[in-house]
Amino acid sequence: MQDQLVAESFPCARFIREIGRGKEGARSLSEDDAFALYSAMLDGRVSDLELGAVVLALRVKGESVAELTGFLSAAHAAMELIAAPEGDFAPLLIPSYNGARNMANLTPLLALLLAKEGVPVLVHGVETDPGRVTTHEVMVALGMPMPQQQVHLFANWRKHLPSFMSIDLLAPKMARLLALRRILGVRGSTHTLVKLLQPFACPAVRLTSFTHPEYQMLLSTFFSHASAAGDALLMRATEGETVANVRRAQEIVCFRDGQRTSLVAKQEVGESEVDLPEGRDAETTARWIDDVLCGVRAVPPAIAEQVAQCVAVCADLKARTSASAPELEVGPDIAFPL
Repeated sequence: MQDQLVAESFPCARFIREIGRGKEGARSLSEDDAFALYSAMLDGRVSDLELGAVVLALRVKGESVAELTGFLSAAHAAMELIAAPEGDFAPLLIPSYNGARNMANLTPLLALLLAKEGVPVLVHGVETDPGRVTTHEVMVALGMPMPQQQVHLFANWRKHLPSFMSIDLLAPKMARLLALRRILGVRGSTHTLVKLLQPFACPAVRLTSFTHPEYQMLLSTFFSHASAAGDALLMRATEGETVANVRRAQEIVCFRDGQRTSLVAKQEVGESEVDLPEGRDAETTARWIDDVLCGVRAVPPAIAEQVAQCVAVCADLKARTSASAPELEVGPDIAFPL
């Protein structure tokens, strides 16, 4: 048994020597080394001591594009791919790992409006976050079904409903690394990677966001070189969520085949012009979203603009890739690993 553990362990000393020299002295890993390291981390082949050293070293150094690419390739290799949805739109991915602290979380409204247009929307993220109101909590308050298998995803999309999948079901190995924040007290590379996931077995549109300017530069460079099939929309986050700020519309940038295009320029939106929920709790937010969907309240202009741009990009991507490889068949026995 001891010999088996030794054989399966992954020595990290040479990687830590490269990335652990501080922000100024550290060197980035190659894409191949990043793939090997993150694969071992996902498989649990890195000791707790070395794992903590790797996470903290990358936190101080910051990830390079090559490292992000290698890490993400390893993450995708460890996941169960989702079959291509039918319809006139490429699927849209909305990562939701922050929730709302001061404002109402309107990510569910964005997802519902997009699904209403026929876009297959997959929201993925955490179910709870202490001190924040998560997208999952608002969706539960709205009475939406929470898929547990791929067939449930497709059932929602046929009804023009978005689907939410927790990271624990979508990518359980990544969920374990994501949970290290509770032990180490800081975010790691996995917090960036989950927002870049593309788990579909077909081209998809990734809706992504940044909070700090350095991540805007990093993600812009990444999407300019990323080889994963699909397009990406990048914007400043609203309290960490990838939904338009109803008080101030952000610039929305599209990356298509590595080419950058500005879809929406920055425009100020007066706070008094927007009818917002009186509270930020899940139940109050859900009632307000219901009013918007029923036409009792108006869709905030910034979110309406975001929806229009997402719909156009998803339609364009689907049209460009309609002659792609045949879609995967989905059976009732295909389930996410638990």
